[in-house]
Amino acid sequence: MSDEIQVTEEEVDRLYKKLYREAEAGGYHLNPDVEQTKDLVRGILVNEKRYGYWNCPCRLSSGIKQDDLDIICPCDYRDPDLNDYGTCYCALYVSQAVLEGTQKLRPIPERRLPLEERQKAWTKPAVAGTSALPYPVWRCKVCGYLCARDEPPEVCPVCKAKKDRFEVFM
Repeated sequence: MSDEIQVTEEEVDRLYKKLYREAEAGGYHLNPDVEQTKDLVRGILVNEKRYGYWNCPCRLSSGIKQDDLDIICPCDYRDPDLNDYGTCYCALYVSQAVLEGTQKLRPIPERRLPLEERQKAWTKPAVAGTSALPYPVWRCKVCGYLCARDEPPEVCPVCKAKKDRFEVFM
C-alpha cells in the first residue's frame, strides 16, 4: 500500500474552478496554461491533505502553519511578484499582460526572508500614536485590504485570504 497522498481529478477540477472564479472576480488571473495550472492546484490539494493548509506547491513547507503563513496560497508575495514579474512565484497567478501575451514569463527571485528574520517581523510593536482609534485597523498581508473592526474578517473580501492572513496595521 502506498503512503502517497491521493487527489482525485474531481477535487482538482472543483478547486480549479473555484480559484478561477475568485481570481477573475477579484481582478486576478490564473495561468492560461490549464494543464500546468491544474498541476499547481493538485500540489495545493496535496499540501492541504499533508499539512492542513494550502502551502504554495513550489515552496518547502515547515509543516508548522504559523511559520508558513506567508506562503499559504495566495501567498504574501503574490501581488509584488505580479507587479514586478507578471506572475507569482509558482506561476499560478499571472498579470493581464502575461494573460494577453504581451509579457513573457521569466524567473522570479525568492522574496521570502529566512525564518529568523520573519520571526523578528512578527514581534514588531504596533504603530505608535494610534491608541486613540476606536478599533484596530487590520491589513490583509496578501492584498493590502484594510478594515477597522474588533476582529479581522473571516475571509478577505478582495483576495479571499483567510482570517489568519491579517495583521494589525494600526
